[in-house]
Amino acid sequence: MTDAGPLGADEAAFIAAARSGDAARFALFTERHRRELQVHCYRMLANYEDAQDLTQETFLRAWNKRATFKGQAALRTWLSRIATNACLDFLEKRKDRTPVPSGLEDAGFEVPYLQPYPDRMLPEDPQESVVARETVELAFIVAVQHLPPRQRAVFVLRDVLGWPASKAADALELTVASVTSALQRARVTMREQLPGRRLDWRSPATHELSDDERGVVKSYMDAHERNDLDGLMSLLREDLRFAMLPEPGTLITTAKDAVDGWVSGGLFRRGKDDWRCAATTVNRMPAAALYLRAPGDPEYRLLNLAVLRIVDGKIAELTGFDVTGQPWLGLPPTL
Repeated sequence: MTDAGPLGADEAAFIAAARSGDAARFALFTERHRRELQVHCYRMLANYEDAQDLTQETFLRAWNKRATFKGQAALRTWLSRIATNACLDFLEKRKDRTPVPSGLEDAGFEVPYLQPYPDRMLPEDPQESVVARETVELAFIVAVQHLPPRQRAVFVLRDVLGWPASKAADALELTVASVTSALQRARVTMREQLPGRRLDWRSPATHELSDDERGVVKSYMDAHERNDLDGLMSLLREDLRFAMLPEPGTLITTAKDAVDGWVSGGLFRRGKDDWRCAATTVNRMPAAALYLRAPGDPEYRLLNLAVLRIVDGKIAELTGFDVTGQPWLGLPPTL
C-alpha cells in the first residue's frame, strides 16, 4: 500500500468526483476499498461488527474531508489513514476493548470481544491476499490486541501494510523517532505473544488449507456426530488452548480440563447428543459449524463455530464462538 508518484487516473477521477459534490460518484471510488479497509479495522479492533461500523465511519469522514484530498497520496493510502484514526478514536472511547486477565495462572489474557472474520469478506486483491492468512489468523489478531492503541496502529501500518516510517508518522501525527520507538516495542510484544511464529508479515504466505488440516476437521466433525468422546480427545494436543467466546473465564490450557468441562456441561448427553456439522473457514483457518437438534425439533440449528489451529495433525488451539444470531458469517441457520 504505497503512494502514487504522478497523479493516477483513479486519483484524478476521484478528485473530480469530490469537487463535483456527487455523492454517488464519490461512493463508486471508495466502495472499491471497502474489503481491505474492513480487514484493516478488524486487525485494529478484533471485532467484525465494530470493523463494519468503523468502515462506514471512514467513508463518512472521507466524504466530509473530501476537499483535503489533493492526490499526493494514493486513494487507498488516504482512506487507510482515515480508517486508522477512526479506530483510534473508537478505542479511546471504548475502554472495554482491551484484553482482560483470564484468572488462570500462566494462562495469560482473554479477548472476550473477539469475533471470527468470514473468509468471503476478505479482499479479492491478490496483493492483499498473499498475507491475508497469517495477519487475520486468530492468534495474530489476539496478539495485536495486547498493544496499546497507538503502538497497534504503528505496527499495523509499518509491519503489515508496509508503510515507511515517515508516512506512518504523518498519518498518526507523530515524529519518525516516535514511530520507530513504538514499532520496536510492538515487535517485542508480538514476539512474546507469538513465540515460535514467523514475524515477517509482509512476505508471501499461503492461505490455502493443507490436506492435514482438512482431514483433522473431518475427523473432528465425525466425532461430534457419533458422540465419540474418545475420538474427540484423540484429536487434541495435551497442551490444548481452548476458549469459548464471548463467555469470560473459559480459557483452558489442557485437553483434559477442556474435555472435563465439556462433559460436565452435558456434551453428548440427552439434549446435546444430536449433532450435524459443516466444514468452513474463517480467518483463513479451518473451522466446523456445529448444529444441534433438540428433542422434538425437526431441524438442526446453528449453535457454535469451532475454529481450529492444527499443528502436526493435532488440534493445538480450539476457539469456540456462540454464533447464534450472526448472519454476517454466511452460515445457514438450520440444516
